[in-house]
Amino acid sequence: MIRFLIKGLLRDRSRSLFPTLTVIAGTTLTVVMYSWIRGTEADIIRANANFNTGHVRVMTRAYTAEVDRMPNDLALLGADELTAELEQRLPNFDWVSRIRFGGLLDIPDASGETRAQAPVTGLGVQLLDERSIDREILNLDNALVRGRLPSAPGEIVVSDELYRRLELEPGDTATLISSTMYGSMATINFAVVGTVEFGVTALDRGAILADLEDVRLALDMEDAAGEILGFLTTGIYDEELTSRAADDFNDWIGSGGDEFEPVMGNLRQQSGLATTLDLAGAVSLALITIFVVVMSIVLWNAGLIGALRRYGEMGLRLALGEPKGHIYRTLILESVTIGLVGSVIGTAIGIACAWYLQEKGVNIEPFLKNASMMIFNVMRARVTTTSLFIGLVPGLLATILGTSISGLGIYRRQSSQLTKELEA
Repeated sequence: MIRFLIKGLLRDRSRSLFPTLTVIAGTTLTVVMYSWIRGTEADIIRANANFNTGHVRVMTRAYTAEVDRMPNDLALLGADELTAELEQRLPNFDWVSRIRFGGLLDIPDASGETRAQAPVTGLGVQLLDERSIDREILNLDNALVRGRLPSAPGEIVVSDELYRRLELEPGDTATLISSTMYGSMATINFAVVGTVEFGVTALDRGAILADLEDVRLALDMEDAAGEILGFLTTGIYDEELTSRAADDFNDWIGSGGDEFEPVMGNLRQQSGLATTLDLAGAVSLALITIFVVVMSIVLWNAGLIGALRRYGEMGLRLALGEPKGHIYRTLILESVTIGLVGSVIGTAIGIACAWYLQEKGVNIEPFLKNASMMIFNVMRARVTTTSLFIGLVPGLLATILGTSISGLGIYRRQSSQLTKELEA
């Protein structure tokens, strides 16, 4: 029977071609859009983790409450000892210390007078420590546009956009004007040795990177850090592992109510990312639901049209004594066949398109001129295991649902009218 039905579908294109093309189109769009959403979510997680929150982040309780203000007067003291303790207790994480600061970058002319100035956001990272993973995490080797990365104390790199705006030259002296950990004014000279471009608008607009020890010296923060970031050694964010690590750490530290007591939170608990990640999941579910509903309506209409054309066929089969339930089940079986074939072809096309978007990406920089989000300028899709079978959901469900609704007309056929309908 199955072989008979398949032959019938192949020989009668009006019964199979349009529904199959509909399933292919819907499945392709579902796979591409799902992969695009997963890629966007992964980019948001990666950008925030690498440049802002880590997979987990340790800060003082007071710093956590005012983290957007970068309050270095509330920074962690004894950061090196705490990092060593974290490495011992949580060996499945790599740990780095960072200091965030704001200030004014002053560029003097040949006579020492101010030639140009710009507000900057600074990041003190472990550039000169060979054991640190900061260069890899921040992808500095690939982000380098001109010059070189710092190789000695007193050297910095700046964003390429800032470099061009201030009309700098390699080796120029730049004076950072900021405030120390204790609130007094801090000024220190740096040599600009290179420029970087991260592809993150919020940083590329005006950021500077200096070695952590230079920043500690400039801001009077000896053995201190604004935050200690932890990255899973696998390189992939895991909600369950990071939540468990944060709970274990906070239980170990206890809650004494001290505002300088360190606390740990995972990526989801910071920067409002919980809402963003939940929204991405909701959009994925809504997307699939919409395609199922739309495709079901289209295939329902196709089934109704097909039923009108096959009215005589159904009447003849009933006249020959075939039960209505058997006819209905064969229609469902036809829809399953169409759904499987269309879903497989649509998934293959969707994976190919998603893979291209994963490798090439789409540059959305023109739309981010005034954005301050931690998001890469080039958006990419992400092909996952789920992408391989997510198209089966609308592909099969829509065809079965559409046929199930349109096929109900079989049960309304009256045997007394068959003679007239068959024109016998």
